[in-house]
Amino acid sequence: MAFLDNSGDIILDAVLTDAGRQRLSRGDGSFRVAKYAYGDDEINYGSYNSNHASGSAYYDLEILQTPVLEAFTNNIASLKSKLLTLTNNNLLYLPIIKLNTEVAGYQPTDSTVGTGIASGTHAVFVDQGTVDAYKTNVTNYVDGINGPAFDGSTQKFRLDQGLDTNEISAVFNLDAELTENQYIVEVDNRFGAIVDIEGNTVNPSYIDDDNVASYYLSTGPFVTNLEPNKSDGSTTKSSIQGPRGTKLRFSILSSVSLRTSTFLFDQVGSSDSFTTTSPTAGDVAFKFIDSTIRVQGATTGYRVDIPVRFIKKS
Repeated sequence: MAFLDNSGDIILDAVLTDAGRQRLSRGDGSFRVAKYAYGDDEINYGSYNSNHASGSAYYDLEILQTPVLEAFTNNIASLKSKLLTLTNNNLLYLPIIKLNTEVAGYQPTDSTVGTGIASGTHAVFVDQGTVDAYKTNVTNYVDGINGPAFDGSTQKFRLDQGLDTNEISAVFNLDAELTENQYIVEVDNRFGAIVDIEGNTVNPSYIDDDNVASYYLSTGPFVTNLEPNKSDGSTTKSSIQGPRGTKLRFSILSSVSLRTSTFLFDQVGSSDSFTTTSPTAGDVAFKFIDSTIRVQGATTGYRVDIPVRFIKKS
């Protein structure tokens, strides 16, 4: 990894993604470049100087001469901030995707006793022994055995999309050009798989060489329209203040490896203990792996990282 000297000529540095290189390696002549993306991760637009002494031609000089990273193929690290083209140039706000922690059933893990079992993340209990040990002392955990369980204490994930501003009333509809109708959800395939809110499994669209599984979700029950505020003042709980687009709902099912073995916990995880009051009082040891679920809108490229902790009773 290195920086490209951007102080003189304009440089175009393009590479294939891991998926593109895999398809090119087939050598059957079927490979075609169908999609490409631009990003501006390294650019600080605060460097635009409208008071430059040499005039308007120098306002953006510092931005144009900012060194940029050379292109690299790893999808986990490349293009966090993707550029997009919109036909409407008269926009004051762009949509975001925001984790909803207000609606019951979608809230992060909370300990009713003791400290530290989830460290502010979403706890995924990977087997029945873990559920039995901690369920009476912890609220809002994710059931990693069946996906969403059949009791009120287990949780799912919900993300709302729209304009998060109170300058535009939420009774207005979000422009179709700004509405996300498809989401890309990435999760480490070694640890778990994405399921719908009823616990039904769905196959990943692609698993790369880093064991990151990508799910392209565009239909219900995963993606549905986000209810707007009513004109009479009544409202539905949403993390979006202004015009609303869609919402994404899903849960996660822990992998067979995590359910049946401690190998991955010993290789890439850590251990701790949690103070319980029932079914037995005292410190109960557990192993855990901290990971991230990445959600990205296919239309705008907006990305949200959700911290999760896979937990197994020792």
